[in-house]
Amino acid sequence: MIVLGRIVAPYGVAGWVRVRPFGDDPLSWKKMPQWFLGTDPDGQDWAPYTLKGCRAHGKGDLVATFAEVPDRNAAEAVDGFYVAVPREALPKPDKDEYYWADLIGLEVWNTQDVRLGTVSGLLSTGAHDVLQVQDGEVERLIPFVASYVTDVDVAVRRIRVEWEADW
Repeated sequence: MIVLGRIVAPYGVAGWVRVRPFGDDPLSWKKMPQWFLGTDPDGQDWAPYTLKGCRAHGKGDLVATFAEVPDRNAAEAVDGFYVAVPREALPKPDKDEYYWADLIGLEVWNTQDVRLGTVSGLLSTGAHDVLQVQDGEVERLIPFVASYVTDVDVAVRRIRVEWEADW
């Protein structure tokens, strides 16, 4: 399962929920008739929900409604749940585009062949995404922009960056 976002609050009284997406183009999700909800982003317990409606709301959020969530009480019951879909339900990313799930776990090396660590997560700052690179107790935050990230090779599980080890 690929985690797409998280339900952050009920919305209104008719069973709508507000969803915070983890990534770009969340409006494309409305093409998927079924979303899966679960409490653990790394878990195996995902329940299918039938999407009835989805639209943009505010700065980057969505509001959505499901056949299985008929009212505010039901919306409150799924508050905090994660939204995911099977990998095969997602469109193939364009060249130089990546799903966050594909970047997590990749090794990060700088252009001087120094290993900086492994991608443990990503942050969305509004301006651009940021790689969270963990190397033991050291965490590096590297902007995921072309001026710093020179190559991403998902097949060999490596990201090459223009970044010094002591930054």
